[in-house]
Amino acid sequence: MFEVWTEKYRPKTLSEVKGQEEITNRLTAFVNSKSMPHLLFAGMQGTGKTTSFLSLARDLFGEDYKENVLELNASDDRGINIVRTAIKDFARTRSVSEKVPFKLIFLDEADALTKDAQNALRRTMEDYSSNVRFCLSCNYSSRIIPPIQSRCAIFRFQPLKKKVVTEVLMDIAKKEKLDLDHTAADYIYDASEGDLRKAENILQATTAIASKPSESIPGLTRVTVNEVKEVVSFAEPTELYQIVRLALDGQFKSSKDKLSDVIVKYGLSGVDAISQIQKQIWNSDEFTDKIKVQLMKSCGEYEFRITEGSNEFVQLNAFLADLVLIGNQN
Repeated sequence: MFEVWTEKYRPKTLSEVKGQEEITNRLTAFVNSKSMPHLLFAGMQGTGKTTSFLSLARDLFGEDYKENVLELNASDDRGINIVRTAIKDFARTRSVSEKVPFKLIFLDEADALTKDAQNALRRTMEDYSSNVRFCLSCNYSSRIIPPIQSRCAIFRFQPLKKKVVTEVLMDIAKKEKLDLDHTAADYIYDASEGDLRKAENILQATTAIASKPSESIPGLTRVTVNEVKEVVSFAEPTELYQIVRLALDGQFKSSKDKLSDVIVKYGLSGVDAISQIQKQIWNSDEFTDKIKVQLMKSCGEYEFRITEGSNEFVQLNAFLADLVLIGNQN
């Protein structure tokens, strides 16, 4: 039976969650005391927010935790109705567990809720605090209204370190009978940028095109960086640097043509292209701090414009034109 690896290898308990030990230690203390406040999990995707909540629920209630847990995604219904219906109906009833006096409501992507919905949620958190503990998950805690933040213990999830991600990938590879090249694992980490869910999905997608047997370990399928590159929309750093260099040297048409080639070659979106260029600028030792500041500001501006719905083609050309102007000023 085909299984998605992000679910197949999702940790079941807090002790199995990797890379967020400080957070899981505090959550374990809540489990041991059978007492906890409302929680707010903030951090980028793929860092363990949902996994930590589900592990917390299992540790509290056991394998029958679903009877005492309501999971909702705020991005599916951003309005006030989700608070007035699903959440209130669940919050009114008491916990069925004899050991834990409250139930749990997990609201994923809570920063997608409208302000009216958040204000209604604040009142619900107050009215049903004897029955329910809320756990809100978000990418940006600044989008959660202050009255809700003040009612929660805030946990900030950091991007997972390279060592953690590669260890998880190697463990999955071993269980799936793969000979994962260390260079390939490093490349997957670079493409995922600390997002473990994305890294696991890349590895699973790569196995679909990996067919060569391992030369060192009989019975295993070898996964190399070449297979990963076929799956990942991730441009070569030298090509990205060349685009920036051409633009700064005033060669607008050449940089534009090169960027178009790279986007087609690697299947990049406009946001992907600017994001990866920004990373190369940050890691480069070739630019002075003054130029880096100007380049980073430009990357941020045009990434924002594209994410807000502006035409990618127009904005990418405007971005390169901006680099030309920065080059002329320096």
